[in-house]
Amino acid sequence: MLKRLFELSCLLFMMAATAFAHEKGDTSTYTFSFKSGSDMFYVPYSENETELDRLEQFIEKYKNPIIDGRLPLMVDGYCKSAPNDARNLRIAAIRSNRVKSELIMRRNLREDCFITRNHADSGDYVTVRVILPVETVANDEHLQPSQATEETPQQEQPDGEKAADTTESHMQSQENTPATTHTDSSSGHSEEVTTSSTKNSRNHGLSIRANLLRWATLTPDAGIEWHIGRHLSIMANGSWTSWSWNNADRRYALWEVAPEVRVHLGSKHRGYVGAMYKVGQFNYKLSDTGKQGDMMGGGVTGGYLLKLNNALSIDFNLAIGCLHADYDRYVTIDGVRVARGSDTKNWWGPISAGVTLVWRVL
Repeated sequence: MLKRLFELSCLLFMMAATAFAHEKGDTSTYTFSFKSGSDMFYVPYSENETELDRLEQFIEKYKNPIIDGRLPLMVDGYCKSAPNDARNLRIAAIRSNRVKSELIMRRNLREDCFITRNHADSGDYVTVRVILPVETVANDEHLQPSQATEETPQQEQPDGEKAADTTESHMQSQENTPATTHTDSSSGHSEEVTTSSTKNSRNHGLSIRANLLRWATLTPDAGIEWHIGRHLSIMANGSWTSWSWNNADRRYALWEVAPEVRVHLGSKHRGYVGAMYKVGQFNYKLSDTGKQGDMMGGGVTGGYLLKLNNALSIDFNLAIGCLHADYDRYVTIDGVRVARGSDTKNWWGPISAGVTLVWRVL
């Protein structure tokens, strides 16, 4: 009899433990490192790129319950390198918002997809935790609203932990997200940490471009790029310069416009290939004979985008193709240009190169 009671007790204990484990679900944690004293979220730093890739894959898999609010992303910011708790909390809050902004831009999330807390201790990092209910594990992103748990899991704050709950208010509209404001308890002043919008995503956006190689050769250059889809963008770039010296006997002048279509490769959209068309006019007189005329052509482009932060990137690019030029040759006699015939030339090879600073404005 005692043996049976013992076996029954063990069975009930195992059933209760199993039920508790199922109720808790699976917990996934993603950790992003920050340099001591800095609030800048630098993706290539430490293991941040690997962790961000893992988190993006998770969000893609469970996008529906995350957007619906049934599977919140719990963001905890930490800082202990500042001289006092108030400053630590401020830096931790900015770090949390940097990570959230990155996810909002990359995966088109909203502010109300997150539960945010910040801490003036532990280290220099941000964690993103997700407690995955059993229903979600069983049904993945196909989980129906009627199957979802009604209450989302909440974090328990450990005793003695120095923390500030900075959970932002839920959005009243899906088009605009209010700015997140953090108050410094030592001074009573409010500081705007970040402003995010659900329209900010990797799929669409406007960037301003400047080719640093062009500027280094005293040829002012500027362009715009519009991402019209997840992997497709169109852009237009223009350059202009006009220089003369040695009593106008030497001349370096040109203008050109180069529209381009690009296809961005891979899940991170770092590499790309494209097609470029170029048209313009030139006037070069770097020796005794000058050349003045028109040019046009095009080719294929390729390059790599090195991301610096949420807004700035460096674009390393090269275009190979053909340029056709029709031009007149001339010499200068007593300040007067004298024609010396005309010519046509086709150039096959590199037609454009750039180390371009890209600033994402939308």
